[in-house]
Amino acid sequence: MKKLLLHSCCGPCSTVVIERLRERFDVTVFYYNPNIEPYEEYEKRKEEQKKVCQFFDIPFIDCDYENEKWRDFVCGLENELEGGARCEKCFLCRLKKTAEYAKLHNFDIFAATLSVSPHKNTEVINKVGESLSLETGVEFLPESFKKKDGYLRSINLSKELELYRQNYCGCLFALRAFENKKSQKVES
Repeated sequence: MKKLLLHSCCGPCSTVVIERLRERFDVTVFYYNPNIEPYEEYEKRKEEQKKVCQFFDIPFIDCDYENEKWRDFVCGLENELEGGARCEKCFLCRLKKTAEYAKLHNFDIFAATLSVSPHKNTEVINKVGESLSLETGVEFLPESFKKKDGYLRSINLSKELELYRQNYCGCLFALRAFENKKSQKVES
Protein backbone atom coordinates (compact mmCIF):
# COMPACT_ATOMS: atom_id res chain seq x y z
CA MET A 1 0.00 0.00 0.00
CA LYS A 2 1.11 3.53 -0.72
CA LYS A 3 1.94 5.68 2.31
CA LEU A 4 -0.52 8.59 2.42
CA LEU A 5 -0.13 11.74 4.51
CA LEU A 6 -3.59 13.11 5.25
CA HIS A 7 -3.87 16.74 6.22
CA SER A 8 -6.79 16.94 8.63
CA CYS A 9 -8.60 20.08 9.67
CA CYS A 10 -10.43 18.35 12.54
CA GLY A 11 -11.51 15.00 13.92
CA PRO A 12 -15.11 15.07 12.67
CA CYS A 13 -14.10 15.78 9.06
CA SER A 14 -11.41 13.12 9.17
CA THR A 15 -13.73 10.29 10.23
CA VAL A 16 -15.26 9.41 6.89
CA VAL A 17 -12.08 10.29 4.99
CA ILE A 18 -9.98 7.89 7.06
CA GLU A 19 -12.71 5.26 6.82
CA ARG A 20 -12.60 5.48 3.01
CA LEU A 21 -8.85 5.85 2.51
CA ARG A 22 -7.50 3.23 4.88
CA GLU A 23 -8.70 0.46 2.59
CA ARG A 24 -6.49 1.78 -0.22
CA PHE A 25 -3.62 3.45 1.62
CA ASP A 26 -1.41 3.30 4.68
CA VAL A 27 -2.80 6.52 6.24
CA THR A 28 -1.06 8.90 8.65
CA VAL A 29 -2.91 11.99 9.89
CA PHE A 30 -1.06 15.31 9.71
CA TYR A 31 -2.50 17.98 12.00
CA TYR A 32 -1.31 21.42 10.88
CA ASN A 33 -3.92 24.13 11.46
CA PRO A 34 -2.38 27.48 12.44
CA ASN A 35 -5.60 29.16 11.31
CA ILE A 36 -7.65 27.87 14.23
CA GLU A 37 -8.31 30.45 16.91
CA PRO A 38 -8.47 30.95 19.78
CA TYR A 39 -5.72 28.62 20.97
CA GLU A 40 -8.12 26.79 23.30
CA GLU A 41 -10.25 25.91 20.25
CA TYR A 42 -7.15 24.65 18.45
CA GLU A 43 -6.29 22.38 21.38
CA LYS A 44 -9.86 21.10 21.69
CA ARG A 45 -9.93 20.16 17.99
CA LYS A 46 -6.49 18.55 18.23
CA GLU A 47 -7.67 16.32 21.10
CA GLU A 48 -10.70 15.23 19.06
CA GLN A 49 -8.38 14.42 16.14
CA LYS A 50 -6.23 12.26 18.40
CA LYS A 51 -9.37 10.43 19.54
CA VAL A 52 -10.27 9.64 15.92
CA CYS A 53 -6.74 8.40 15.17
CA GLN A 54 -6.88 6.12 18.22
CA PHE A 55 -10.26 4.79 17.12
CA PHE A 56 -8.94 3.93 13.64
CA ASP A 57 -5.52 2.91 15.02
CA ILE A 58 -3.55 5.16 12.70
CA PRO A 59 -0.54 7.42 13.36
CA PHE A 60 -1.00 11.07 14.29
CA ILE A 61 1.55 13.81 13.56
CA ASP A 62 1.16 17.00 15.55
CA CYS A 63 2.72 20.13 14.02
CA ASP A 64 3.54 23.48 15.53
CA TYR A 65 0.74 25.98 15.92
CA GLU A 66 2.40 28.87 13.97
CA ASN A 67 -0.60 31.20 14.21
CA GLU A 68 1.44 34.36 13.67
CA LYS A 69 2.95 32.88 10.49
CA TRP A 70 -0.56 32.09 9.23
CA ARG A 71 -1.85 35.59 10.09
CA ASP A 72 1.07 37.10 8.13
CA PHE A 73 0.28 34.75 5.23
CA VAL A 74 -3.35 35.92 4.97
CA CYS A 75 -2.67 39.55 5.88
CA GLY A 76 -4.88 41.92 3.90
CA LEU A 77 -7.59 39.28 3.40
CA GLU A 78 -9.22 39.56 6.82
CA ASN A 79 -12.49 40.95 5.44
CA GLU A 80 -12.89 38.37 2.67
CA LEU A 81 -16.00 36.23 2.87
CA GLU A 82 -15.59 32.58 3.73
CA GLY A 83 -14.85 30.70 0.53
CA GLY A 84 -12.94 33.64 -0.96
CA ALA A 85 -9.27 34.50 -1.46
CA ARG A 86 -8.41 34.11 2.24
CA CYS A 87 -9.60 30.49 2.22
CA GLU A 88 -7.54 29.68 -0.86
CA LYS A 89 -4.43 31.15 0.81
CA CYS A 90 -5.26 29.21 3.96
CA PHE A 91 -5.50 25.96 1.98
CA LEU A 92 -2.15 26.79 0.36
CA CYS A 93 -0.50 27.45 3.73
CA ARG A 94 -1.65 24.19 5.28
CA LEU A 95 -1.27 21.93 2.25
CA LYS A 96 2.20 23.31 1.44
CA LYS A 97 3.41 22.25 4.87
CA THR A 98 1.76 18.85 4.31
CA ALA A 99 3.37 18.34 0.91
CA GLU A 100 6.80 19.40 2.20
CA TYR A 101 6.52 17.02 5.16
CA ALA A 102 5.39 14.22 2.85
CA LYS A 103 8.43 14.75 0.63
CA LEU A 104 10.87 14.98 3.55
CA HIS A 105 9.50 11.81 5.17
CA ASN A 106 9.07 9.68 2.03
CA PHE A 107 5.30 9.54 1.79
CA ASP A 108 4.05 8.47 -1.64
CA ILE A 109 0.99 10.69 -1.72
CA PHE A 110 -0.82 13.39 0.26
CA ALA A 111 -4.48 14.40 0.59
CA ALA A 112 -6.75 16.67 2.61
CA THR A 113 -9.96 16.17 4.56
CA LEU A 114 -11.07 19.70 3.63
CA SER A 115 -13.21 18.57 0.70
CA VAL A 116 -15.66 16.69 2.95
CA SER A 117 -17.20 20.00 4.01
CA PRO A 118 -20.08 21.42 1.97
CA HIS A 119 -18.67 24.85 2.89
CA LYS A 120 -15.34 24.25 1.13
CA ASN A 121 -14.71 24.47 -2.61
CA THR A 122 -13.28 21.11 -3.67
CA GLU A 123 -12.14 22.48 -7.02
CA VAL A 124 -9.98 25.11 -5.30
CA ILE A 125 -8.60 22.60 -2.78
CA ASN A 126 -7.65 20.18 -5.56
CA LYS A 127 -6.10 22.96 -7.66
CA VAL A 128 -3.91 23.97 -4.71
CA GLY A 129 -2.99 20.34 -3.98
CA GLU A 130 -2.10 19.59 -7.58
CA SER A 131 0.08 22.71 -7.89
CA LEU A 132 1.94 21.66 -4.73
CA SER A 133 2.32 18.18 -6.16
CA LEU A 134 4.09 19.64 -9.18
CA GLU A 135 6.26 21.78 -6.91
CA THR A 136 7.30 19.00 -4.53
CA GLY A 137 7.10 15.90 -6.71
CA VAL A 138 4.76 14.18 -4.22
CA GLU A 139 1.50 12.91 -5.71
CA PHE A 140 -1.74 14.58 -4.55
CA LEU A 141 -5.04 12.72 -4.25
CA PRO A 142 -7.72 15.00 -5.75
CA GLU A 143 -10.94 13.65 -4.27
CA SER A 144 -14.21 15.12 -3.15
CA PHE A 145 -14.99 13.35 0.09
CA LYS A 146 -18.43 14.99 0.31
CA LYS A 147 -19.62 12.72 -2.51
CA LYS A 148 -21.63 9.60 -1.66
CA ASP A 149 -23.01 11.32 1.45
CA GLY A 150 -19.53 11.82 2.89
CA TYR A 151 -20.51 14.83 4.96
CA LEU A 152 -23.58 13.05 6.37
CA ARG A 153 -21.44 10.01 7.19
CA SER A 154 -18.94 12.27 9.01
CA ILE A 155 -21.77 13.69 11.11
CA ASN A 156 -23.03 10.21 11.99
CA LEU A 157 -19.56 8.89 12.83
CA SER A 158 -18.93 11.99 14.97
CA LYS A 159 -22.10 11.26 16.94
CA GLU A 160 -21.10 7.61 17.39
CA LEU A 161 -17.65 8.65 18.66
CA GLU A 162 -19.13 11.50 20.71
CA LEU A 163 -16.87 14.07 19.06
CA TYR A 164 -17.03 17.79 19.57
CA ARG A 165 -18.21 19.43 16.32
CA GLN A 166 -17.33 23.07 15.85
CA ASN A 167 -19.62 25.61 14.18
CA TYR A 168 -16.99 27.58 12.22
CA CYS A 169 -14.02 26.69 10.04
CA GLY A 170 -11.46 27.82 12.57
CA CYS A 171 -10.27 31.33 11.86
CA LEU A 172 -11.61 34.23 13.88
CA PHE A 173 -12.46 36.10 10.68
CA ALA A 174 -14.94 33.37 9.71
CA LEU A 175 -16.23 33.17 13.28
CA ARG A 176 -16.92 36.91 13.28
CA ALA A 177 -18.84 36.59 10.00
CA PHE A 178 -20.79 33.60 11.40
CA GLU A 179 -21.70 35.54 14.56
CA ASN A 180 -22.72 38.60 12.52
CA LYS A 181 -25.04 36.44 10.40
CA LYS A 182 -26.51 34.90 13.53
CA SER A 183 -27.18 38.29 15.14
CA GLN A 184 -28.76 39.59 11.91
CA LYS A 185 -31.20 36.65 11.92
CA VAL A 186 -32.11 37.33 15.54
CA GLU A 187 -32.77 41.02 14.75
CA SER A 188 -35.02 40.13 11.78
